[in-house]
Amino acid sequence: MGVEERIAEKLDPRLGTHLKRAEVALMAEKGRVLKPFGLSVPQYAAMHALSVAPLSGAQLARVCCVTPQSMTSLLSTLESKNLVERTPSEVHAQVLIARLTRSGHAVFRKANEAALAVEARLSAEFEPEEEERLRALLARAVKVLGEGG
Repeated sequence: MGVEERIAEKLDPRLGTHLKRAEVALMAEKGRVLKPFGLSVPQYAAMHALSVAPLSGAQLARVCCVTPQSMTSLLSTLESKNLVERTPSEVHAQVLIARLTRSGHAVFRKANEAALAVEARLSAEFEPEEEERLRALLARAVKVLGEGG
């Protein structure tokens, strides 16, 4: 048995290995379908949140599960592509509020169709009861890990 097989044998029983593999596969496929729109998965996630409501960079970072520094860089890139604009908050002049531009909304709508098709393909692999159970199991995993042990 080779080294890779021995490593796989040790990792396979670990639940985290399977969660990570699923996440990596999903992000890779979303990345593939978003590439024609010039978007990365994190950029798409930020645009998705902004399609719901304008947000500050800090709010977006929390929603998208990235650091504020990463979000600042991501927003600068989206702004340079004219997909997002940032204006001072009416409440706090030091805080910039990001919102999708008209072209940002157009790109998001098309990119969202592609991302939704990936998720539909994934959902199609499960019976409705299985998908509901999977969602519940993943929610439990998030809850227990979020409690910090």
